[in-house]
Amino acid sequence: MNLPGLAVVNIELTSRCNKDCWMCGRRKIDREYPELAFQYGDMSFDILETIARKLPPSLLIQFHSNGEPLLYPYLGSAFYLFKNHIKCLDTNGKLLLEKANSIIGFLDTLTISVIENDPEGDAQYDIVQKFLAIKKDTKPRLIYRLLGQVANPERWYDLPGIVATRILHNPLGSRDYTKKVTIPEHGICLDLLTHLTIDRWGNCYPCVRLNPKRLQQLGNIKFLSLEEIWGSPQRKQLVDLHVQGRRSEIDLCSTCEYYGCPTSQ
Repeated sequence: MNLPGLAVVNIELTSRCNKDCWMCGRRKIDREYPELAFQYGDMSFDILETIARKLPPSLLIQFHSNGEPLLYPYLGSAFYLFKNHIKCLDTNGKLLLEKANSIIGFLDTLTISVIENDPEGDAQYDIVQKFLAIKKDTKPRLIYRLLGQVANPERWYDLPGIVATRILHNPLGSRDYTKKVTIPEHGICLDLLTHLTIDRWGNCYPCVRLNPKRLQQLGNIKFLSLEEIWGSPQRKQLVDLHVQGRRSEIDLCSTCEYYGCPTSQ
């Protein structure tokens, strides 16, 4: 299978979420731009099986995009479908204890998103502590992603795992960051070169940035092979424009300041 550069595939198991974060672009869209509001729901298991058949082994699979992945009703079965892949997800952690039996021993890494000014921050920390006590030395390895100026950040450094700090940006897109973003020396977006995102309907996109207008769709995994999508003329044009320094001509990229390099506080 000829998939040059593809390393990470994000799969939107669900677009539903059980948290109302002040810095969430989806929630802001729901309130202020109802015409763009997300159609919340879960990926059908049939589509997930199709994806599993079409992805080569050893890719890094991130089971999240816009929603809270632990809400997916077939979580354990989803992980089993991708038993030959590196499996990760990003969660707010509210369902960690309820879903512990589906997670422990099956995921490789698990990221907890910890946000600035979160009224549920203490409760989140308590849940993570209890989950760690159940998990012990079994996988997944935990990463604590501290978004913005998180209160009492030192307590997260005391837990087993890795702390990854991140700067905040405009809720409606990857722009207006609180500090200058990191840009790779070649000046080309690393997400575009290495990532693919599949939404809950099977539609494929070149990155995992917020995209309520569903711009730059590359095709649907139900009807096309992964090679056809990754090697599509649409994606080749996107890469060519980035290489030429013309990302401002791409609807999805024109207002985005992100280059695929996460920036720490």
